[in-house]
Amino acid sequence: MWKFILKRFFLMIPTLFGVAVLVFLLLRVVPGDVVEVRLMSGEGQYTDPQMVAMERARLGLDKPMWRQFIDWMWGLVRLDLGLSMWTGAPITEEIKLRFALSLQLAIMATVVATLLAIPLGIVAALKQDTWVDYVVRIFSIAGLATPSFWLGILMILGFLIIFKWLPPMVFTPIWVDPWENLAQLTWPALSVGYRYSAVATRMTRSAMLEVLREDYIRTARAKGLWQKLILTRHALKNAMLPVLTVIALEFAFLLGGLVVTEQVFNLNGLGLLFVEAIARRDYTMTQALVLLVAFTFIFVNFVVDLMYAWLDPRIRYR
Repeated sequence: MWKFILKRFFLMIPTLFGVAVLVFLLLRVVPGDVVEVRLMSGEGQYTDPQMVAMERARLGLDKPMWRQFIDWMWGLVRLDLGLSMWTGAPITEEIKLRFALSLQLAIMATVVATLLAIPLGIVAALKQDTWVDYVVRIFSIAGLATPSFWLGILMILGFLIIFKWLPPMVFTPIWVDPWENLAQLTWPALSVGYRYSAVATRMTRSAMLEVLREDYIRTARAKGLWQKLILTRHALKNAMLPVLTVIALEFAFLLGGLVVTEQVFNLNGLGLLFVEAIARRDYTMTQALVLLVAFTFIFVNFVVDLMYAWLDPRIRYR
């Protein structure tokens, strides 16, 4: 097992390096830079060419591309993401609070989705083509068709009209005031978790139906094993492999992909920071955010690989 873990772990390094090279080159290919965005007038002319040259020299944009890349890589090796080209503040400080917000929201939405999706998917598979199955399918289809931000707007309007209450609109970290923090993040987590659960519910149902038709399940039933034992020991364990993949990929997506929902609840998470960094051509900030999201995807896949190996020991010997 340790050989399997180490192999998967060290595969993360070249993958991250490939992402770093790709994002660095792509950003330099796109026309315009942070100096152009900041100093170019509305007519497309620089207000002061000398100032533009000085600003580019200050930010290191006048250096050859290979030198910029090596400087950036050297900073990453020392765990130094550098300074934002737009604000001049340390990137680590700018990302820290927003990452905490987005990470907590993603975790809460994943918990909501998992608690809904797995029981509903199992029940729907066991009660296939009955009214229970139809209700679950309608629930999941409605979730797929309902945008999270729209559900969030309905929630806010409902609280305001019925209870004359609004969730707090200024983010409070959980280590400062847990109750205030939960009062703010519970509702966006529910709105996002509902849509997320719809995908996972359908996947759980399909996977369970497929597993329940396998020969070893029929054999287990023929031997007279308890239905509960068949489900927990034989069916559920094998059906979880594709469900885990869906949950993991959705979780990684949530970290940077909730711009609209975050804005509905006045949350300044990583999504908005990403949009702002790209619009301002803030190379260092964009590179850091892409690497952070890529690392999250890669790490989540690493964890999923380990869970695969735990659920199905044959995988670790391939």
